[in-house]
Amino acid sequence: VQLQAFGGGLVQAGSSLRLSCAASGRTFSSDTMGWFRQAPGKEREFIARMNWSGASTYYADSVKGRFTISRDNAKNTVYLQMNSLKPEDTAVYYCVVDTSYSGRYYATEEYDYWGQGTQVTVSS
Repeated sequence: VQLQAFGGGLVQAGSSLRLSCAASGRTFSSDTMGWFRQAPGKEREFIARMNWSGASTYYADSVKGRFTISRDNAKNTVYLQMNSLKPEDTAVYYCVVDTSYSGRYYATEEYDYWGQGTQVTVSS
């Protein structure tokens, strides 16, 4: 199973980026998919998650109203639209899959599969 994230880059504050994460080796159309990020010197931080149907989403307070998660089950892909980017959004962004929810959506231990990460750098 492989999760390949791409779409990161270097942008100015106020810009937008769209991250994509394509899964291969297994279909995740019945599972929750999401995103974490890790800034230098900090722990991995939950960003967003969406259930299999798209009916249920969670966002971190730090990105609520600016980031939008979506998915295309036919393509086994999850997206993260990031608007109004800030320098504090600079981090490596990881896509994740949760196959069996235990209630701790914000915890790294909740997630069974992780992508390799894509770097997002926001300059001021």
